[in-house]
Amino acid sequence: MRLFIFGVGFSSKAFVEAARDQFDWIGGTTRSEEKAAQLKEMGVEPFLFDGEAATDAIREALRTATHVLVSIAPNDGGDPVLNAFLADLAKAQPQWIAYLSTVGVYGDHDGAWVTEETECKPVSLRSRQRVAAESQWLQFAHDTDTRLLILRLSGIYGKGRNGFVNLERGTAKRVIKPGQVFNRIHAEDIAGVLKASLSTSAAGIYNVSDDEPAPPQDVVTYAAELMGVAPPPEIPFEEANMSPMGRSFYGETKRVDNAKVKRDMNYTFAYPTYRVALDALWRDGYK
Repeated sequence: MRLFIFGVGFSSKAFVEAARDQFDWIGGTTRSEEKAAQLKEMGVEPFLFDGEAATDAIREALRTATHVLVSIAPNDGGDPVLNAFLADLAKAQPQWIAYLSTVGVYGDHDGAWVTEETECKPVSLRSRQRVAAESQWLQFAHDTDTRLLILRLSGIYGKGRNGFVNLERGTAKRVIKPGQVFNRIHAEDIAGVLKASLSTSAAGIYNVSDDEPAPPQDVVTYAAELMGVAPPPEIPFEEANMSPMGRSFYGETKRVDNAKVKRDMNYTFAYPTYRVALDALWRDGYK
């Protein structure tokens, strides 16, 4: 089997580490020569892709790719991969395409539980773009009879990207907004779901999220307790100094149901709650 990744980043690198023994060859795109060298060091053949211009090298790689993972954000023009390589993917007919999306597509549901059947009511521009990109991929899968998985991911964290790192850097905040909860997902569980899907016939849309939606300040407090440091002061949401993007996250609250991925892929989450994950990161190394 041969895997091609569009956008080798935090989550897709975790998949490479988890499933490299499943593939005879792995290639992936990046935007810079510096990052290309890093990919080569981890055993991934690098390809430069600026998100717009198709290249002959990528076209040739897609010709023999059996599996394609898409981890590139859409823009106003739609999905960059389909815009540049739709005909190539249609001709190659890979066995498996996985598209990494976001639970942001659901928008605000006032704290109610959402499933894959819940209506999407995206609020932010980036979430509206994701809904449009998902539609493009679903249409492609329909037109070409391609097996497609769309994984809607909650807030991603893991080694090198977590509450301990934020506390150490002094960037952690405890912003208080009554009723606000978020789900999260450890990068290793994203990788685990992708790997599990390889040995199933699962297709369609899946929420990839932990079991416990929780107030964001609780996660910061728990991490501080494990580190033995004082947590940052509580700040009312109205008074918090946040970027527009950061503030936009607090405009949506929902609880994400993950029963479908457990059922269809017989998957057991390694990190079902933030406490289990933070305990492991503190024990095994969080950087």
